Amino acid sequence: MSKVKLTVTESRCRCGYFRAGDEFVVGDICPPLCHELWNAAYPYVFALLNGADLDCGDVRAKEFSVKCPDEGRVTLRGEVCGE
Repeated sequence: MSKVKLTVTESRCRCGYFRAGDEFVVGDICPPLCHELWNAAYPYVFALLNGADLDCGDVRAKEFSVKCPDEGRVTLRGEVCGE
């Protein structure tokens, strides 16, 4: 079964929950992310877990980047792992 690894690439989290370099692996259960960040990332995670290729710059790939809706304070990079 494929999984998606989420890596925090930038963080200015106002609550201090996340630090650059934090990693979470998502299979069939939600990772310990705040609701706002998970809400932004979930559609991409769901798509990758179901075999999608996503627009990633000028190419299609099994990865994405998303920013927290709270002024973009946290940036996550998601990528398929465990295939």
